[in-house]
Amino acid sequence: MNWQHHPWTGVFPATLCPFHEDESIDSEGLAIYMRGLAAVDGIKGVVCNGHTGEIMSLRDSERAEVTRITAEAVGDKVKVISGVSGEGSASAIDQAIAAKEVGADGILLMPPHHWLRFGRTFETAVGFFQDVAEVADIPIIVHQYPAWTKAGYSLDEMLEMVKIPQVVCIKMGTRDMARWRWDYEQLKETAPDVPILTCHDEYLLASLLEGCDGALIGFAGFVPELMVEVVHAALSADLVGARKARQLVDPLARIVYNFGEPSSDAHQRMKCARWLMGRFPSMTMRRPLRQLLALEVAKIRQSLEAIGYQCTNE
Repeated sequence: MNWQHHPWTGVFPATLCPFHEDESIDSEGLAIYMRGLAAVDGIKGVVCNGHTGEIMSLRDSERAEVTRITAEAVGDKVKVISGVSGEGSASAIDQAIAAKEVGADGILLMPPHHWLRFGRTFETAVGFFQDVAEVADIPIIVHQYPAWTKAGYSLDEMLEMVKIPQVVCIKMGTRDMARWRWDYEQLKETAPDVPILTCHDEYLLASLLEGCDGALIGFAGFVPELMVEVVHAALSADLVGARKARQLVDPLARIVYNFGEPSSDAHQRMKCARWLMGRFPSMTMRRPLRQLLALEVAKIRQSLEAIGYQCTNE
């Protein structure tokens, strides 16, 4: 597979969603933000309605609206992928069809979240993808959750999923580096044309070097140019260049992730940091998330300025 030419490899930002103070969607701000990301050389597509985009706080109609705004803004330049999160096949199918109707090129299909508590069988996990693929008939990115959750897919389940024609790639969020290389090799042997995209913001370079075809990450919606530099260098086997670029990323990652996994408070810090730098219209989060305390905002500002970033918003 040539990652430079395959349609589902490379860098795909998981994007933020701007809100007005009353928590309504900032349509104009969203379009401007998406156009800015799509203009970055090396961005292959944008992924709206992911966890970074606060999908869990959006109504189904609003998820479709975010997808529509994104598709109208950048659909002629890059791929538009919409996150789909439903507790049952019917809900996921409805969201997938709605996304398709407003211009999505594909969906990022999350597992039903009741699985996190109760788990599921092999047949249920694979059947969920078969259901959505058959009815919605839209390219699907598998969203692999961490191995420590009951919603994470086994290798056998993923090997069956990649047989579904609509499954075009896997967003690999296993977060078990001992499994990474083995899963990658087995999946590539079965389906060599189905890319594996890392979403390990905190293990980005490690996962890229272990075996990967690109990255679908929230950090690419924060500093897209840097993420393209890191990912492209790693995929081109330029270890020196990848490490050099990562050195620029590391201090920003510590501000956002604080050595942890992506999380709701990390998304808050990411939105705040981009707003402080004058690159996002608002740092307003959707409830039930609360706004960052003034002390936390001041700390983020101080940390950004300490590494040379100018903050234009107060």
